[in-house]
Amino acid sequence: MSDKQKFQPLHAPKGIPDYVPPQSATFLAVRDEFVRQTHLAGYQHIELPIFEDTGLFARGVGESTDVVSKEMYTFADRGDRSVTLRPEGTAGVMRSVIQHHLDRGQLPIKLNYYGPFFRYERPQAGRYRQLQQVGVEAIGVDDPALDAEVVALADRCYRAVGLRDFRLELTSLGDNTCRPAYREKLQEFLFKLPLDEETRHRAEINPLRVLDDKRPEVQEMTAEAPLMLDHLSDSAREHFETVRGLLDDMGVTYTINPRMVRGLDYYTKTTFEFVHDGLGAQSGIGGGGRYDGLMAQLGGQELSGIGYGLGIDRTVLALEAEGVQIDGAERRVDVYGIPLGAEAKRRMAVLIDELRAAGIAADMAYGDRGLKGAMKGANRAQARYALVLGDSELEAGTVAVKDLGSQSQESVALGEVVEKLR
Repeated sequence: MSDKQKFQPLHAPKGIPDYVPPQSATFLAVRDEFVRQTHLAGYQHIELPIFEDTGLFARGVGESTDVVSKEMYTFADRGDRSVTLRPEGTAGVMRSVIQHHLDRGQLPIKLNYYGPFFRYERPQAGRYRQLQQVGVEAIGVDDPALDAEVVALADRCYRAVGLRDFRLELTSLGDNTCRPAYREKLQEFLFKLPLDEETRHRAEINPLRVLDDKRPEVQEMTAEAPLMLDHLSDSAREHFETVRGLLDDMGVTYTINPRMVRGLDYYTKTTFEFVHDGLGAQSGIGGGGRYDGLMAQLGGQELSGIGYGLGIDRTVLALEAEGVQIDGAERRVDVYGIPLGAEAKRRMAVLIDELRAAGIAADMAYGDRGLKGAMKGANRAQARYALVLGDSELEAGTVAVKDLGSQSQESVALGEVVEKLR
């Protein structure tokens, strides 16, 4: 085997995206703005394990879901324990809340998290096997005002990064006062249909999953299926109407989608999804809902919760589809130093370090480039100012400060340039 054959370039695994400059700047800007908005609403950060005991997701997400039955990355560790790369965040948050007794303090517990999640799906545009999300969970209070807060917060996140051409779809999946009777009605309808064996089994475990089937023939067969919105109890209907009224008061625009079924089994009552038609088949960019029985199902108290997961990957693609550029996302540094000569390089290295210590993003030209080549580096870095230091400036004890926007230039004493730029 030749050396050329032996050392072929390696690539990321299929369905795992890389974010490299300059797109990585947009990725970070979206993620950080989503997180910033959650902090403004009083949510505190929780850092979750990348993998958990497989039983957490089987119990928490639902064995009838595609996520658990088909899409999880599950393996045995060296202790022969079954562990799974996290496919979503809510179950892990709930496990942590129970384990660390966060539910014994003031309620609701308001937590935010972000990072990668893993699902073995067929890769396509916007559908990755490693997906990046920012999520929130508000746990411990069954209050429609909290539902409205979470939905409005998600809406604000998208608008804060400049996204406009999306829509919010809203529904209610009922609660334990009406779900059992509706389940019977839906199963009665479904069992009369010529369903294949796998779909019939799904209808036995969780019939709502059948309404989420994307196959045209199944959608056609279930077109006349009874809908949860038509069978809400008085308490569930009142809850949903209160949420809608609050969103109306907040100016949050939405449409009612009575056939919406989220991909996870734990959702109850208020359920929502954000959709962007510029992404084609994978149009969902985020969503969430309330989960009234999840904590008890995982061994904790009978406390309710509501949360969402917003897709960073799909938001980046949606911004590209709309032609939106986030202000400042391309800027690598604010100040770029250009030393001309060995002594100037030594002095510039110290000056750049002083600027960073003062909280100013700064870089400098390396490799003994001339002025013209170094200025190209300053432009590529999207710097606001270039500092030019040559023999004449060293002799005068100054540095030339060039505003790259206005192209104006002034000489500033070396000892004063940090304060000047600050």
